[in-house]
Amino acid sequence: MRWIFLGCLILSMVLPNAAVSAETNAEKVVMTVSVADPIGPGVTEFIEDSIKKASDGNAAALIILLDTPGGAVESMRLIVQAMYASLVPVVVYVWPSGARAASAGVMITMAADIAAMAPGTNIGAAHPVGAGGEEMGQSMNEKVLNDMVAFTKGIAKRRGRNAEWAEKAVRESVSVTAEEALKLNVIDLVAKDLEDLIAKVDGREIQGKQKLQLKGARIVEIEPNLRTRILKVISNPNIAYLLFMIGLAGLYFELSNPGAIFPGVIGAIALILAFFSFQTLPVNIAGILLILLSAILFILEIKVTSFGMLSVAGIITMVLGSLMLFKGAGPQFQVAWSVLIPTVLAFSGFFIAVVSLVVRAHHHNPYTGAEGLIGEIGVVKASDGQRGKVLVHGELWQARFKEPAAVGDSVEVEAVDRLLVTVKKVNG
Repeated sequence: MRWIFLGCLILSMVLPNAAVSAETNAEKVVMTVSVADPIGPGVTEFIEDSIKKASDGNAAALIILLDTPGGAVESMRLIVQAMYASLVPVVVYVWPSGARAASAGVMITMAADIAAMAPGTNIGAAHPVGAGGEEMGQSMNEKVLNDMVAFTKGIAKRRGRNAEWAEKAVRESVSVTAEEALKLNVIDLVAKDLEDLIAKVDGREIQGKQKLQLKGARIVEIEPNLRTRILKVISNPNIAYLLFMIGLAGLYFELSNPGAIFPGVIGAIALILAFFSFQTLPVNIAGILLILLSAILFILEIKVTSFGMLSVAGIITMVLGSLMLFKGAGPQFQVAWSVLIPTVLAFSGFFIAVVSLVVRAHHHNPYTGAEGLIGEIGVVKASDGQRGKVLVHGELWQARFKEPAAVGDSVEVEAVDRLLVTVKKVNG
């Protein structure tokens, strides 16, 4: 009994020390995520999921490698809120050299627990623009501008950064280099690469969070899941444009050939995805209306004899609409020429081909039904001189003769009345 007591006593002394040792020797992990896209719903979901994974994995820190031209304001606000609520320190690192944190990227960078930039990068130009990438009306512009200024200054003050510069970035669209941003207290440090960044932030105190202990930490990159990848892909202007055009083509084919079903379903899905993408992009409503007008002109070509003029007008409006679809927000929000030109040619050819087939079908003699019998040649199989039976298209029909006909005579169908055909003899 005494030996059992001594064994329990020894274990009680050893186990706590073993637990402390295991905790001390636990591998430290720094998680990273790469964001090199416009800020939209896909990027927002990716960052929110990454913050949750870092918290669940008890990571020492989460580093966001940022390179963005900006994006949707609401998506940016959700990212800032997620960073505020993060249980692990969040470091935003504008990287690599040549990268930028523009527009919404300014707020995301300044909202980080630690803001860093690589040499050769820049930050700024956060003036808000309208949905079409252009200036809004004076009254609305003032409201949106003041709201954005207040939001950005609030971020700067919360993180102890330069609120005056933050206001200029919004009101005057000022932009500065990494070195200038460091001098102006817009960011905390400049680091040449990820290893240099980790070395410089190691040991820093983060208000309300754990002290950064990153020495010897293992770097783990978080990859986006399938859903996030899809959301990021369809937010690309080129993909959004293609989805919009495919949607219009599908619905156009369904309207031209009712009952096909499959083209209509594909078209509806493509349009829904396209309009989801449009909410994250600087869409010009005039561009959308011109493309819709082009589809209407192609449809009218079926109904109206215009000798091809409506098709020509449809092609012109499609080209103009495609050029104007995304406007005023920089080349990253424009449809690439390598995508635009083949798409316009392909879809114009598709619309014209469908119109040609429909017009040809309208002007062609019917092949089936009662109308299809008119003008066909048959053979008399039974006759009393005025009435009898004729064989047409392999079928026996009750016939009325316009002139006496005998069995074996060839006759031509002139009219059809239910199951009775009116025929006349064919000479020879």
